[in-house]
Amino acid sequence: MEHKKTAGRQKISLAKIENESARLTTFSKRRSGVYKKACELVRECDVDFGIVMSSPKGIPYSFSSPTSNVVIDRFINPTVNLSSSDSLVAAEARKKVSQFNDILNELDEREKIANEKLDRMNEARDIGWWESIDQLNVHDVMKLEAWLNSGEFKLNEHLE
Repeated sequence: MEHKKTAGRQKISLAKIENESARLTTFSKRRSGVYKKACELVRECDVDFGIVMSSPKGIPYSFSSPTSNVVIDRFINPTVNLSSSDSLVAAEARKKVSQFNDILNELDEREKIANEKLDRMNEARDIGWWESIDQLNVHDVMKLEAWLNSGEFKLNEHLE
């Protein structure tokens, strides 16, 4: 039986971390994780959500969606309908979140395409320069030809 190279995911005891530096680092990482989960919950379930916390050093942090006023009003009186201004603000906030999610998805797609192109370029480089010429499209061949012609012209000019 082969031994694992890493310890993997292990259960962490829920006790206060005594080392202050480790405690601050853990808080920062866990806070980020809580924010990510809160964003997912808001995006996937279209809920009003609010978190307020303070760091071990006493620095306050908060997250609310769509706005802190809407979340507080809902918490105080869950059965009341939002005022028209709060409804408009909440709708605008949700619209902005949706737009930012669309932008993020588009950037993720662009990153994926760029990584695929980079992988293909690295593969072509590994194959060998001359073998990769066959993979060029018409536009790239024209650019290569112009580059070679300009190099030939500069070389002839230099020799004269």
